[in-house]
Amino acid sequence: MAMTKWFFEPGHTAVEFCARHMMVTYVRGQFKNVHGFMEVDPDEPEKARVGATIDATQVYTGQPQRDAHLRSADFFDVENHPTWTFVATRIHQASANEFEVTGDLTVRGVTRPVTFYATYLGRWETPWWEDGRDLGPRKRAGFSARTRINRHDFGVSWNDVVDQGGVVVSDVVDVTIDVEAVLESTEPAAT
Repeated sequence: MAMTKWFFEPGHTAVEFCARHMMVTYVRGQFKNVHGFMEVDPDEPEKARVGATIDATQVYTGQPQRDAHLRSADFFDVENHPTWTFVATRIHQASANEFEVTGDLTVRGVTRPVTFYATYLGRWETPWWEDGRDLGPRKRAGFSARTRINRHDFGVSWNDVVDQGGVVVSDVVDVTIDVEAVLESTEPAAT
């Protein structure tokens, strides 16, 4: 089969994170406008290339003061590290629609291996609108992937103590990425 090239549609691709707050609840935040790519031969998905870039300056939790604190050197240090990246180094197909995507995640200039557990959600022919004109159809594919990281592994270590020995922010952070990929091109298989 042919190699397919896809780009992540930034308006429909997002990263969400979730961490415990004050030991009693969870706080969620997100990054929109995520850019990325996939190059995959459907007959050999384990040989795919996958990468993504996140604009860390655009963090959104719904609370402007918290967002500003997250952008500061206490957390994401976006002045010095405005983007985060993920580049897959290994893909294992666990079942027909489940994949383990291991790669290098870079946050705050620190790179660590991380495994995302991804689910393929399917693909569809859809309209493609530009400047008020339907230039479609275009093929889209959906994926959702999740992982759990320790924020200290990436130098995100600010914290404070609360009553009874608790902390303001948990060490463990759950991360989910929802991807809508659009088929860019198909190249004939190498012979």
